[in-house]
Amino acid sequence: MLRPLVMILTLIAASASAPVSANATQRAYATQGQCGGRPMTTVRMAPGYCLGLVWQGTANDGPRMPRGLLALSGGDWLVTDLGGWQAGRGSVWRLSFAPDGSARWRRLAQGLSMPHTVARGPDGRVYVSEMNRILTLDPDAADPPATVRTVIGGLPDNRLHDNRHPLSSFVFDGDGALLVNVGAPSDRCVDDRGRPRTTASGACIDSAGTAQVRRHAYLGDGRWAEDSTVFASGLRNSIALVRHPSGTILQGENSVDLTTPDHPYDEINVLRRGGDYGWPYCVDLATPLPGWSAAQARCGQRDRPVALLPPHAAPLDLIYYDGAMFPELRGRLLMSWHGYRRTGGRIVAAETDDRGRPLTDIGGRYALYPRGSAPYPTGAPSVRGKVLTPGWDTVAGRQPRGSPVVMAVAADGAIWVTDDRSRAILRIARPTD
Repeated sequence: MLRPLVMILTLIAASASAPVSANATQRAYATQGQCGGRPMTTVRMAPGYCLGLVWQGTANDGPRMPRGLLALSGGDWLVTDLGGWQAGRGSVWRLSFAPDGSARWRRLAQGLSMPHTVARGPDGRVYVSEMNRILTLDPDAADPPATVRTVIGGLPDNRLHDNRHPLSSFVFDGDGALLVNVGAPSDRCVDDRGRPRTTASGACIDSAGTAQVRRHAYLGDGRWAEDSTVFASGLRNSIALVRHPSGTILQGENSVDLTTPDHPYDEINVLRRGGDYGWPYCVDLATPLPGWSAAQARCGQRDRPVALLPPHAAPLDLIYYDGAMFPELRGRLLMSWHGYRRTGGRIVAAETDDRGRPLTDIGGRYALYPRGSAPYPTGAPSVRGKVLTPGWDTVAGRQPRGSPVVMAVAADGAIWVTDDRSRAILRIARPTD
């Protein structure tokens, strides 16, 4: 799912310090009226919601590719900045606001390699994922760069080229353990002729050390074990991870890139320790991928997804809504669909049970295809819920197509979201009367 997007984002990053171009203008959000105290974009929303513009970059100040979000006390935010699809261009920024609401940026760390997730740990410290390590820093220190410290190093250095998945992300388990994504180094583990690249035992040569979520035990006082165990495997790209208070761990799977826009389906998986979720052998419920025979794939022995998502939706974030602004969403699973095909550019609120698992429908009545429809496989579960951003499409002179990445619930219950392709931070709130 990353290859066409990588080409686009690389061009954006390369031109980030140049004067504003016609393409940058086309990515600008027009505003009209107010959305809960912020300028309201023209994006058509579900009834009772609006999308406000917090900030959009047009000059050299602030992040080039905003990704992660973390609310700080007093109304400030931490924002991770991918910077580009090359090592050493990333940063961590602190966002504060002037009395008139305008953004003020302070860079806290730079020279990072594709930072993505930012979160508070069980010890209250701030942690950030880079491509090949997890680090900590103190955003309130007099000299934040001096506080940067590696917590877990030596993650696979998935240097980017076609089909690689270099970004790390993480979530804290209930006992403080770090569950860390290690993406697959290829799309489906086949050579240029479509033949499987296997070990002597017939397994994908990359499956032993990548395409998995690793578990690093918590040692206390901001320390984790460098050595890890495999928590779950067969996962192509686990950027989207979330833990429910009940202990359920969900993963949003960006499935492989085939030639058709209508297959294969992306997935929501409930991760269990020791589970194998099929990459690179199986997609959908139990379909062997091209290049792998049914005997090699053994799809019937793999863990099935709890729900299928539309093909190429590209879920990049999952969070449970717990704010006060939208009581109707409380407890729901919010998903950002970043994909570049017809199902991308959406934020979806899925209904859940008391353990945080998505409620599903068999037969596709709740398939949530915002741009047309395609049949789900027979017996396939689709999520139940609603699209909050049904009109986040390109409208010439008014708005770009959305590229939502990370979401965060603010103290007032508003939902903040980064848009990395348009270099913007937005806020879902109630329309201003």
